Amino acid sequence: MAVLLPSLSTCVARMTSGERRLAERLQQKLDDDYLLWYDVPIGPRQCHPDFVVLHPRRGLLILETKDWRLDTIQKASRGDWVIAPDGVPKSVSNPIEQARHQTLQVVDALKRDAQLIVHEGKWQGMLTFPWSYGVVFTRITRKQFDAAGLGNAIEPNRVICSDEMLEECEPEPFQRRLWEMFPRLMSGALSLPQIDRVRWNLFPEVRVAEQGTLFAASPFDDADEAATIPDFLRVMDLQQEQLARSLGDGHRVIHGVAGSGKTMILGYRAEYLAKAAAGSDAAKPVLVLCYNEPLAVKLQAVMQAKQLAGRVHVRHFHKWCRDQLVAFGQPLPPNGLPVGPFMEQMVQNVIDGVDRRMIPSGQYLAVLVDEGHDFAPEWLKLVTQMVDPHTNSLLLLYDDAQSIYDKRRGGKPFSFKSVGVQAQGRTTILKINYRNTRQILQAASAMATDLLRAQDKDDDGIPLLHPVSCGRDGAEPIVIDLPTPREQAERIAELMASAHNEGHAWGDMAVLCRSWALMDECAKALNRRRLPHKVRKGARDFDPLADTIKVMTLHASKGLEFPVVAVMGARQAVAGAPAGAKAEEGVDPLEEMRLFYVGATRATSRLIVANAVPV
Repeated sequence: MAVLLPSLSTCVARMTSGERRLAERLQQKLDDDYLLWYDVPIGPRQCHPDFVVLHPRRGLLILETKDWRLDTIQKASRGDWVIAPDGVPKSVSNPIEQARHQTLQVVDALKRDAQLIVHEGKWQGMLTFPWSYGVVFTRITRKQFDAAGLGNAIEPNRVICSDEMLEECEPEPFQRRLWEMFPRLMSGALSLPQIDRVRWNLFPEVRVAEQGTLFAASPFDDADEAATIPDFLRVMDLQQEQLARSLGDGHRVIHGVAGSGKTMILGYRAEYLAKAAAGSDAAKPVLVLCYNEPLAVKLQAVMQAKQLAGRVHVRHFHKWCRDQLVAFGQPLPPNGLPVGPFMEQMVQNVIDGVDRRMIPSGQYLAVLVDEGHDFAPEWLKLVTQMVDPHTNSLLLLYDDAQSIYDKRRGGKPFSFKSVGVQAQGRTTILKINYRNTRQILQAASAMATDLLRAQDKDDDGIPLLHPVSCGRDGAEPIVIDLPTPREQAERIAELMASAHNEGHAWGDMAVLCRSWALMDECAKALNRRRLPHKVRKGARDFDPLADTIKVMTLHASKGLEFPVVAVMGARQAVAGAPAGAKAEEGVDPLEEMRLFYVGATRATSRLIVANAVPV
């Protein structure tokens, strides 16, 4: 069964009856190595073909679908046609010319990629695989097509008629009709990496940006477009792309392991919703909430780079609460309170304001919550009330193995339904880790075994998921076992300098520490070597665009990723103390494991572990 993106259930409402029948036939009659896209904007000019069909050996096919009856067509020629669908004649382009024009835009976009074209010989400059286009008449039979002389306007082999796409049709003749649309001279095949390159070029929204190029302009913005396309690139896998494109209205929950692409899917969803509502002046903004301030800064920078900051508001939760109190004239907590009680009181003031209707509910077109496992139940109950009831669009991303802020553990049993999240039947689980190399994931998982025991839960529960590696190989993690934190910090600085000499930008690196004292020790070591770095100890201390080594706590790193990561102060996790045992100073080893797991899974390529005692 072919893979349709978006899934049929989420796009059927905007299909014509003929498009729905064709989608069903393509899914049913084609094998599972066929990829199908319906009405997805493609290429730098964002054209909208009805269907794109891609197969490793067959190539690329663009299909234009027409639900016209024979009596709708009053004149057909190689040029314009005259149709009267509602009795009023109008001139339209020949359907095959529509398909051809869109296909040439797609082909021109793909030819910009040097790895998709032939570089010598007779076919130099051409794509390495076949491509073609055709028309599907969903209400005209082949007999009618021939009798009306429509073959004089469109080559008969480029057409599928209604009686050739019936449910009872055998797969082989249906497929033969599709591939007879290709010129016989074309040949070639697509490797799996080339298929990813096709997707990268045609669908910018599925690109996975590296940390250093996260905010770079589109490659199609430059005059010399081919030169800006990287040799190595990453795209969403097909499960991620289908999920991202198929998220419908209503409440949705995604449970995903670290590195499974949850935040990437959230970004895609926020962009899609904002652009879909762009035509309405009265459209409400989309709200993205996270617990960690650095993650909010990073996501906000992404939306600014996409020129969507006015329509997508990204906030960390407590900043949003303060904004709500100020905007609607509600009291802020007294300034003299300690930080913890101050934050708790601020949240409670927002909850009270909503309950008294002094702060309006339904303010946002949609609410998207990243790292939802760090939200207390009462916070989730609050934010669900912020969704416009007309859209009822809520997306919650969750991974209980990364829940490091103790907002729920030890309390009453938690269920999404209890806080107003109605996601039964609309919950997705992502188990594959794409961020980390196999070696990094093995190290992180081995030291967090008790956190990752897979649990079966009902649709409303909180599963613990064991991550599955995507199989990408890399260097083994480096463990620094030197006697003092100063010596360990010096070794980390030495390894960071070495990584830079090997080609990593300073902004590709992070040092994640268990305490502020260890952060200071690392900063001193980096200073001694004069390595550019920035210590993050508070709001506005994190700049994702700066080409500096980021020095921050393990807590602050949640949601971020860097090619090169050093984790310092994870002794309890590395030591593998049994769950429930207490470490020195009353620290729970299970919590240390959780923190180490979060920190270690920030690394995409290299992991350094300094086995320091927290100070």
